[in-house]
Amino acid sequence: MTKKKSSGSGLMSSAGLMRYYEADKRAIHVDPKTVVATGIVIGLIIMILDASFGIWPLP
Repeated sequence: MTKKKSSGSGLMSSAGLMRYYEADKRAIHVDPKTVVATGIVIGLIIMILDASFGIWPLP
């Protein structure tokens, strides 16, 4: 049996992935907790407005 000698160091297959993360550095990053908290606050505001106009809770 002969052993195959690889010509590369294995970085060839991950080169595209590395470029993706380099491009991702310029993107806007938002913490998932901030997104959930914003959704809850907006939901509560909508419920308060519905209750103040007599729309919620339904009879």
